[in-house]
Amino acid sequence: MRFDILTLFPAMFQGPLTESILKRAQQAGKIAIHLHDIRQWATDRHRTADDTPYGGGAGMVMKAEPLAAAIRAVRAADEQAGPTILLTPDGELFNQSIARELAALPRLILVCGHYEGIDERVRATLIDRELSIGDYVLTGGELAAMVVVDAVARLVPGVIDSESIVEESHSDFLLEYPHYTRPAVWEGLSVPPVLLSGHHGEIARWRRAERLRRTLARRPDLLARAAAAGVLTKADLALLAGWGWQPPHLGGEEDTD
Repeated sequence: MRFDILTLFPAMFQGPLTESILKRAQQAGKIAIHLHDIRQWATDRHRTADDTPYGGGAGMVMKAEPLAAAIRAVRAADEQAGPTILLTPDGELFNQSIARELAALPRLILVCGHYEGIDERVRATLIDRELSIGDYVLTGGELAAMVVVDAVARLVPGVIDSESIVEESHSDFLLEYPHYTRPAVWEGLSVPPVLLSGHHGEIARWRRAERLRRTLARRPDLLARAAAAGVLTKADLALLAGWGWQPPHLGGEEDTD
């Protein structure tokens, strides 16, 4: 899978995209990440890529000419098609479902907004989709682009062992179960005995119960989504009911006596 990142600050990506799993994935040829400095498409001697906003106001706006030229040139650099995505605080909220959707594509072109944003004319004509990584404002889209690349790349086949992904948090709207490793006792705290039993069926049941318990305690909103998606089994629902939870559409009847 190919990632093209258009940014005013390409040096920001050194480190996050050149270490750990992303480094190994690139070395193995599973993904390719290309950084493009938008200023290379500026036509003046100062390589100006921003200007003051029409109508006044604070801050600067990324200019249409260099950004549009950059997008068009990068699109033409590879025959594989892919959406041009703007990272912006007012975009669609990025989540695991979108990450899976994007991971199935051969290519993504990520545009990092900066300052007060990009000229709206580029946004209206050359941007296919807009994403936000949360309800807060960053200094630019660079950090958001790193998050999207990391979340999407790890879902590309061959980047991570597929078994490791199956029961991760948010893979099926449930949070992940607790993890333990050696030693079996640390500062008086013991690993749950079931994990030392060697009984794979019991371990699987314990892990499923812990996923449900943790999701109910920390993100009960996800349980409603899991129920709506049909990923909760009868055993799951019985266990949750014992803890006082039931799907919203099964709310208790009013007392009419």
